[in-house]
Amino acid sequence: MKLLFDMDKKDYDPDGEAFSRPSARGIIFRDGRIAVIYSRKYGYCKLPGGGIEDGEDNITAMIREVKEETGLSVKADTVREFGYVHRIQKGRHEPVFIQDNYYYFCEAEDGQEQTQLSQNEKEADFVPAFMELQEVIRINEEFAKREDHAMIERELRVFRLIAEHISGREDKN
Repeated sequence: MKLLFDMDKKDYDPDGEAFSRPSARGIIFRDGRIAVIYSRKYGYCKLPGGGIEDGEDNITAMIREVKEETGLSVKADTVREFGYVHRIQKGRHEPVFIQDNYYYFCEAEDGQEQTQLSQNEKEADFVPAFMELQEVIRINEEFAKREDHAMIERELRVFRLIAEHISGREDKN
């Protein structure tokens, strides 16, 4: 899978103990809108997905996480690689936090089941939504003006790359 970009905050002790937590995220469009998780509490959007569990492959993790966060069932035969982001920074609890975030274009079955959110996700008041991509970018740009948050910086950059990818594909049609 191709590297989309590196995020190295350089705010950590290079000799510190590292903790790695890879994640996988789905990029799902329906009727020209992208599936996101919107935090009503904080006012930002992220792509559905999350941590890859021990013994789980990236795609299985992405399918599971999309289902938990959105209630959407990914069609496994539609999954296509987009790329990954390598992030390294000082962790909240770890001297060094390393995360490779893998992104996949995919389609979902019609219909939507109940979400299964973690306590942290409930506290952030996450809701699944389909939104215009440019609106998602605008929302995250506004959030980034208020707060320096590595996850939102990463997602904003990925949303912009998705917009470029889609624009490039449309130009060829």
